[in-house]
Amino acid sequence: DVQLQASGGGVVQVGGSLRLSCATSGFTFGDYAIGWFRRAPGKEREAVSFIGSESRTYYTNSVKGRFSISSDNAKNTVYLQMNNLKPEDTAVYYCKFSARGIDYWGQGTQVTVSS
Repeated sequence: DVQLQASGGGVVQVGGSLRLSCATSGFTFGDYAIGWFRRAPGKEREAVSFIGSESRTYYTNSVKGRFSISSDNAKNTVYLQMNNLKPEDTAVYYCKFSARGIDYWGQGTQVTVSS
């Protein structure tokens, strides 16, 4: 079975850092782009960052220069390093990949940035 396990969320003060992890299993890691999404209270879900083949990356504008996505093929895990966190980064963060028209989501991890 395909599984994505997100972890690493928590409560941090403005300007702090967190590293999210998305541990995966059940598919050939590296064959698919894996992304991080977030949903803030009262807002729609948005794409935050992706990492694809050949380690190509994407970041939404609001996190550029602060977040960094990476992957460890040996551990089948994708990381999202989040620095200089802001209150507007508060959200539930999910990892996801898509294959053959099916979306696979992790369970979400809460990030709360307190001012």
